[in-house]
Amino acid sequence: MIHAAFLIPLLPLAGFAILAPFGRRLGNPLAGWVATALVAASFVVTVIVFVGLFQQAPAHRELTQSWFTWLGADRLSVDAGILVDPLSMTMAAFVTGVSSLIHLYSIGYMEHDEQFPKFFTYLNLFVFAMLMLVLADNFLLSFLGWEGVGVCSYFLIAFWFDRDEAASAGKKAMIFNRIGDAGFLIGMFLIFERTGSLQYTTVFARLGHVGTPSLVAIALLLFLGAVGKSAQIPLFPWLADAMAGPTPVSALIHAATMVTAGVYLMCRINPLLHLAPDAAHVIAWFGAATAFVGASAACAQNDIKKVLAYSTVSQLGYMFLAAGSGAYVAAIFLMLTHAFYKALLFLAAGSVIHAMDEDQDIKHMGGLARLMPVTSLTFLVAWFAIGGVPPFAGFWSKGDVLENAWAVTPALWVVGAASAVLTAYYIGREFFLVFLGERRWSEARPSGDGHGGHGPVAAQAVAGGPPALRRRPQDPSWHMSAPLVVLAVLSVFGGFINLPFHPSFVFLERWLDPVVGPALRRLHYSVGQEWLFGVVDGVIALTGVAVAASLWRRAVDRPAFEPRFLSAAWFLDLAEDRIVARTGTALATFTASVIESRIVDGAVNGVASLVRLFADWARRAQNGYVRGYALGIAGGVVAVVAYLLVRVVQ
Repeated sequence: MIHAAFLIPLLPLAGFAILAPFGRRLGNPLAGWVATALVAASFVVTVIVFVGLFQQAPAHRELTQSWFTWLGADRLSVDAGILVDPLSMTMAAFVTGVSSLIHLYSIGYMEHDEQFPKFFTYLNLFVFAMLMLVLADNFLLSFLGWEGVGVCSYFLIAFWFDRDEAASAGKKAMIFNRIGDAGFLIGMFLIFERTGSLQYTTVFARLGHVGTPSLVAIALLLFLGAVGKSAQIPLFPWLADAMAGPTPVSALIHAATMVTAGVYLMCRINPLLHLAPDAAHVIAWFGAATAFVGASAACAQNDIKKVLAYSTVSQLGYMFLAAGSGAYVAAIFLMLTHAFYKALLFLAAGSVIHAMDEDQDIKHMGGLARLMPVTSLTFLVAWFAIGGVPPFAGFWSKGDVLENAWAVTPALWVVGAASAVLTAYYIGREFFLVFLGERRWSEARPSGDGHGGHGPVAAQAVAGGPPALRRRPQDPSWHMSAPLVVLAVLSVFGGFINLPFHPSFVFLERWLDPVVGPALRRLHYSVGQEWLFGVVDGVIALTGVAVAASLWRRAVDRPAFEPRFLSAAWFLDLAEDRIVARTGTALATFTASVIESRIVDGAVNGVASLVRLFADWARRAQNGYVRGYALGIAGGVVAVVAYLLVRVVQ
């Protein structure tokens, strides 16, 4: 069963190969069903391989499949192959599983889009690239997948490229990611220079012969790559702008693929971080700071998807906090549960956006719970899960991160705990403004009979609100509702894969032990301390829920809790625009107008002018008169004879 692992990335690639030339012929919805079926088939194969690997003894849960020699030049030899181990299969399982649900949801969400086949073509290519990233057995092949998801994210974020906002967001994502990718690339150069290999197993075996400064440099360079891909300070602004793409893309990027790539990389290089604790501490503090900044920014957003975007930034910060603390199992645990409830939040938000005629302002909503019971109930489950309310999935995974943060330093725990309170608060704010309270929208009705329809609009929107809706909001079709229900169930029970009650219940930790065990931080808390952490975690979550309920259950605007600096995400994007973008533009303008025009072009034109002057002077000797040429010859003869006579006399 394990040897079928090569099919896991090849099935989505086959979907891309089919849809790229034939997608238009297949049309809507067949193109979507083909794409969904092949990703689902990849998930089935992943489960089969996962079971086969699980049946092996822990010491033998590693298999490398080398397909062919990809690059061979002097000392550099890189094979195209995959590494089947507990970490790669865990990643593959949640990538294919959540992606399958998002594909199914997209069939309903994108049904009226003219570019329906192209959308699913990009989705399949995206999933293939992500699978190559997590399954690759060497840094270079992982980098190929790393770049692949970056390119596909550009295609998908800018999918509606005729909208200026979407086109700009796609370019922004591409540029920000390239900044981080430069760090990954230089890190690979240094890895090869120090170890002579790019193969994961070989590199990790040779780390003992690499000096500490080089280890720290490599770790921080790879972390720079992760900062761009996983949207950490200061490169997170692209993730909020990525909301300009279709909602399924937001769910795919923010939950199951791309942004988790940086966390995966940090967990994959755990032997390196174990030998470079200074770099690990930097990662932990960057993660904690990002968790707080992202959570606080989410508290003041009015776009239903931007709240979730900054939430993702915050949750990714939590994962880096865990990885930097040596809690690699906690990082993966949070990554898994986050995939469930964050995908659920985005897909539920997409259902609301559909029902609200594409209006995304939560201040224009309200009172949707009775009209959209499935969407509202699943959103409520996701709120409790991400907020860490016991016994939902986030309670177990987030608590695991906080316990490990305390073991490093209580200061990290304080920042993480503050971020946890804000998390429960801002999703609660969104829930109350969208689903409860008074309706802040109006329904279009034909004049006269007062029944719903598409006649002249009699009811108008409230002042400052959205235009009247074309139809009464309702839950979406089963294509979109079924994934919501499945993800809601996973958001409730997903945390049970790593319960702290007894060693036999920590399934995920025992499963990942062959990969991260030697570098894993081992906690030695007593039973009483474990219970204390659990109680405190529950109080933190319920505090955020209670504050959200008290502030937003009936209110719509509370300016004191929505300050400008938070809605602008601490002005980081503005600062980068002023300091980097505009400075770069000014420098480019100066270079073009002064350096290029006056210095470079001036030097070239100066040489041309000198040549022209010399040519004008030389041209005078070629006047065409024979007497002038004769005089010149005679003068030359006289000069030669005079020179010879002088030499003879001497």
